[in-house]
Amino acid sequence: MAVEVTSAPMEVEPESRAQRVAREQNASLPWVEKYRPKQMDELVSHEEIISTITRLIDAGKLPHLLLYGPPGTGKTSTVLACAHKLYGKHFASMVLELNASDDRGIDVVRDQIKEFVSTRQMYTTAPKMVILDEADNMTSAAQFSLRRVIEKYTKNARFCLICNYASKIIPALQSRCTRFRFAPLSQEQAMSRTRVVAEAEGVKVADHGLEACIRLGIGDMRRCLNILQSTHMAFGQVTELHVYQCTGSPMPADVEQVLRWLLQEDFVTAFNNIWQLMTGKGLALQDILTELHNHVLLLEIKDQIKKAMLVASLSDVEHRLSVGTSEKLQLGGLVGIFQEAAKGIAAA
Repeated sequence: MAVEVTSAPMEVEPESRAQRVAREQNASLPWVEKYRPKQMDELVSHEEIISTITRLIDAGKLPHLLLYGPPGTGKTSTVLACAHKLYGKHFASMVLELNASDDRGIDVVRDQIKEFVSTRQMYTTAPKMVILDEADNMTSAAQFSLRRVIEKYTKNARFCLICNYASKIIPALQSRCTRFRFAPLSQEQAMSRTRVVAEAEGVKVADHGLEACIRLGIGDMRRCLNILQSTHMAFGQVTELHVYQCTGSPMPADVEQVLRWLLQEDFVTAFNNIWQLMTGKGLALQDILTELHNHVLLLEIKDQIKKAMLVASLSDVEHRLSVGTSEKLQLGGLVGIFQEAAKGIAAA
């Protein structure tokens, strides 16, 4: 007599309250933080720098580090991934992280940092790590005080300075650190990571929407993801038109039209047409100037000196805008610049 044996269904453990809260908090995070790389192999750029730091960590010879470069290029993520690789579950007790939101004057160096690095953890030979984010905002007195602390406590700790401008770090600190420059991400690197996030979040992408996010991100991964998330939340579908509408940036077609008006129309017609375009679409002259600069560089002008003078004149208009002058007045100056340039180009 055959006996049928049935297996009982596997019981799924109920989700605890702490797990549910953690899941809900993670779901509500901005995508910039939700998809921040946690491990070294999740970083998508600067392979040479990451491989060098990885070899130093594996050999147990990690020096003091100075990472500098534009925002959103992976400096902080790289350091935190290094710290997680070094310390694992002991991360909290072995790493002191201070950023621009903390008071980092001379008192913090003398008290908080010095107290942290003057002791060693039991049962481990690994040095502690002090991460100073936005180190270029530290006062000169704090930087001068820090140089002696770095020398005195090298056996106990490694220091990692992160900044946008290495020139704002005093030479005495620069000479004590191994410097790595993080360049803006290439379009391919930014595209690969942005596509991963878009697929994970189920974003509907069409009509070169991701390309527009990358173009406006200008090598800043955070900016790319913020633009993607903002457009997705505002329109539901990420298209090129929606990206430019969400960010308030001028469409490439509009910039090309502005350039044609500047080079082909008379002063009054060009001025009125551009002003109507700006008021009708809510565009800022600053944004038009930024995009116009790229188009001017592509103009086919035999006399390269005239092109250089045109670019220099655009920079003068941008400088005057930055100090708060009237947009309408500077638009008149912009049209006048191109009127003179058009005469020179026609004569050549």
